[in-house]
Amino acid sequence: METLLAFLTIFTQPELLLLVGLGTFAGVYVGAIPGLSVTMAVSILISFTFSWPVYPAIALMIGIYMGGVYGGSRTAILLNIPGAPSAIATAMDGYPMAQRGEAGEAIGITTVMSFLGGFVGIAVLALAAPYVSDFALTFQPRDYMLLAVLGILLVGSLSSGSLIKGIFAGALGLVIGCVGMDPLTFDERFTFGVPLLQSGISFIAVMIGMFGVSEALLQLHHLQAPVVRQKIDRIVPHWSSLRRHLPLSLQSSTIGVLIGALPGTGGDIAALMAYDHAKRVTRNPSRSFGTGAIEGLVAPESANNAAVGGAFIPMMTLGIPGDAVTAIMIGALYIHGLNPGPMLMVDQPGMFWFIVGALVMANVFILIFGLTGIRIFTKIVEIPRAFLIPLILLLSIVGAYAVNNAVTDVYWMLGFGLLGYFMRHYGYPLGPVILGVILSRLLDDNWRRAIISERGDLGAFFGGLFSSPLSTVLLLVIVAIFVSQTPLPRLLAARLHRHRAA
Repeated sequence: METLLAFLTIFTQPELLLLVGLGTFAGVYVGAIPGLSVTMAVSILISFTFSWPVYPAIALMIGIYMGGVYGGSRTAILLNIPGAPSAIATAMDGYPMAQRGEAGEAIGITTVMSFLGGFVGIAVLALAAPYVSDFALTFQPRDYMLLAVLGILLVGSLSSGSLIKGIFAGALGLVIGCVGMDPLTFDERFTFGVPLLQSGISFIAVMIGMFGVSEALLQLHHLQAPVVRQKIDRIVPHWSSLRRHLPLSLQSSTIGVLIGALPGTGGDIAALMAYDHAKRVTRNPSRSFGTGAIEGLVAPESANNAAVGGAFIPMMTLGIPGDAVTAIMIGALYIHGLNPGPMLMVDQPGMFWFIVGALVMANVFILIFGLTGIRIFTKIVEIPRAFLIPLILLLSIVGAYAVNNAVTDVYWMLGFGLLGYFMRHYGYPLGPVILGVILSRLLDDNWRRAIISERGDLGAFFGGLFSSPLSTVLLLVIVAIFVSQTPLPRLLAARLHRHRAA
């Protein structure tokens, strides 16, 4: 009875309901502005809410968290500038749809699929949190390293052209992510004696430059192109379309929950892996992936919102943050005298069920706010290019500067914008670069931990890859992906065909 009352608290107290709604509304628009991350917003909120009672403070934070994860898709679709790393995959098919006048349909499908994915994540959190957290605990450092390698190999799926170009782009992202002080030895890496490089390069500046500035430069070639009028006569997707894409949404949501429950991963990796999964299992997509396939929106948006519920699983059951935002929330709970972890589930079960209720309500508000205001949002795409290009550049500059309040990040953003322009001109994909930057820390840290745990013995390290069933499965998946993306299978198939014809 106590847990049921705690779950219903959010629905029966207007003040808490209002705070969740305000938080979700603010999160949607914070997430839509490049550079204004959800992590930043939640961390700022702690300084304002530490004197509040715990329920209102957590309700507001959860609203911003859920809204921010969804909000990143707006500018990804309309301007090809992901508002958050988890929206990178959404931009691949959402922006081509907007260029054809289908921004309303794209935003509608992402809203509904985000809503469905969010509920899958919340349901798993409520019903299976201890079991999923036990599975997450079985991951050793070498498994996290293999997971990062698996993510890097996805560049072959994310790149529409040459596999070699995709791998090169991913490797470039890894190098960019390693610039700065070594977190273990505090030695300088790739700084070349330049003091400004010691603190590393902000991946937000890289992301905004690669997508935002490069897009503005490309638009300069089409200043006289006619403005594409957006068709927004129907925003809510057809029931037949939802029914068709429901299996993919559920599969992607499952990926999102599992990846979100792994400490240190999050919705960005989940969205990219779900996008890759969609490319592999969808036999008859609505269009080719990368040119406006609806499946390219269904998969990442279902996964990154489901990852929110997944990120709360290790936080609530083990006291281990699933991502950066839940790490901040752990700090907020400590400030309010609570200790996240196994004893919280025993001593304060009401808090767990209150969080579940707040997540449910925030997800409902995503559907409400996501399907309203689309007509105003889509007007951005209809702005003439002579005005739109300066707007994109202005948003990019503000977004890059807002991260650290540093002009240096603006310079980095402009530099990577030029690099992104030339990469796109010569057919190199940009998504793998950002993926490489994001995964560089996960790969680097866990490679070292794995080697240290084996006392520097490479033989023992490679032997461990086959002694653990989980490691073996991940390794086999990596090999299968690599082989499937090389010309070898096609060459063998062609040779077999010629042999049969002879």
